[in-house]
Amino acid sequence: MNMGHIAKILIFIGIGITLLGAILLLLSKIPFMGKLPGDIVVKKENFTFYFPLATSIIASIILSIILSIIFKFISK
Repeated sequence: MNMGHIAKILIFIGIGITLLGAILLLLSKIPFMGKLPGDIVVKKENFTFYFPLATSIIASIILSIILSIIFKFISK
C-alpha cells in the first residue's frame, strides 16, 4: 500500500465517524428507531432491559451498504 491509499482510507473513516456521530444525535428524533417490532424490552419494578435487535439489524444493513459504496470508490 502506498501512502496515498492509506490517506484516502483515513479520510473516509473520519468522514464516516463524523456522519455516524451526526446520525446518533438525530436518532432520537426519528420516531420509529428503537421501537421496531423485534426490539426486546423487559420492564420490572426497578429494572429495565432494552436490546434493540431489529434496529441493530437494520442499522447494520444500512452501514454495510454505505461502506461497500465507499470502499468501491476507494479501490479505484
